[in-house]
Amino acid sequence: MPLTLHGIGTAVPTQRLSQAEAVQVAHRINADSPEQARLLSRIYQKTKVLSRGSVLLENDGVDGSIKERLSFYGSESPGTAERMRAFEEYAGGLALEAAAKALSDGAISSAAITHLVTVSCTGFQSPGVDLFLIEKLELAPSVQRTHIGFMGCHGALNGLRVAHAFAEMDPKAVVLLCAVELCSLHMAYGWHPEKVVANALFADGAAAVVASANPSPAHQFLVLRRSGSMVIRDSADLMHWEIGDYGFAMGLSPLVPETVGAALLPWLRNWLKDQDIDLEAVNSWAIHPGGPRILSTCSEVLSLDPNLLLESRGVLQDHGNMSSATILFILERLRRRSTAGPCLALAFGPGLSAEVAVFDLQR
Repeated sequence: MPLTLHGIGTAVPTQRLSQAEAVQVAHRINADSPEQARLLSRIYQKTKVLSRGSVLLENDGVDGSIKERLSFYGSESPGTAERMRAFEEYAGGLALEAAAKALSDGAISSAAITHLVTVSCTGFQSPGVDLFLIEKLELAPSVQRTHIGFMGCHGALNGLRVAHAFAEMDPKAVVLLCAVELCSLHMAYGWHPEKVVANALFADGAAAVVASANPSPAHQFLVLRRSGSMVIRDSADLMHWEIGDYGFAMGLSPLVPETVGAALLPWLRNWLKDQDIDLEAVNSWAIHPGGPRILSTCSEVLSLDPNLLLESRGVLQDHGNMSSATILFILERLRRRSTAGPCLALAFGPGLSAEVAVFDLQR
């Protein structure tokens, strides 16, 4: 039984960092020498991120320095408890904006929601974002809650698989999925090359989907047909996400793109064959932009026309890597582009692991 995505909503912080401002922050908290400062500038340029949102920015006055606007990161690194207090303060509002947009986009009332799935790998609290959404959206107190935690950049695809299972189990189920990630809470201090690269890529955002097993009477919509997973053997040390004393620490090896590239094509071709889909028949692609090298590697090994990754590159450029929320931003753009035929979503995370999902665009 397919899962119909009736509505999609996205939200980013109103306060944003330009690329030049992001480099200023990096120089202040990461660089110990002029040589490191010059290298940081090149690293940030290579990310292709032009702008990113952060809930921590205090104002956008033209006369305020970036140090004043981002006072959360002072001379000493904030501890994990302080960062989690910020998550508690800001995550709910961003999630609420995305969820409300998804309900409006799908023309579905909050009273119809039977299941709520939340996704995040950047914060923990209990009661959490799920209870906040139930209260603010006036969902039924009987709504069934599930949280997908600490899965990384492919977490929303895991969440959609859970939503799909709920819809298969109960054809009357109406699922609201919301992914919210405040990556800017976890900027690392000091000169650690892998963490510096993570600082350069990640940003804040939220995205939501309202879905069910029923066809949509509204505008064009996406239908989830199949999903799958793969863990790449002997790669667990290449990407990891750990809770430390000074926030959540990302380990991101430069070997990630080539490791993904070596495993991707044979696995994906065989998986699609099992679904009776030819790789060449996929007409649109939502590849999570973990970074520009991931996109270029996927494009090369899958022999994709560069235009097929315009939405993935565009989301990275406009918003940065918002972890799990990012793939839903890309799907929303693809839906508006109205490309017929199968759409394949692909994301990678700690493990190394890959998640794939096949959608159809319905009008």
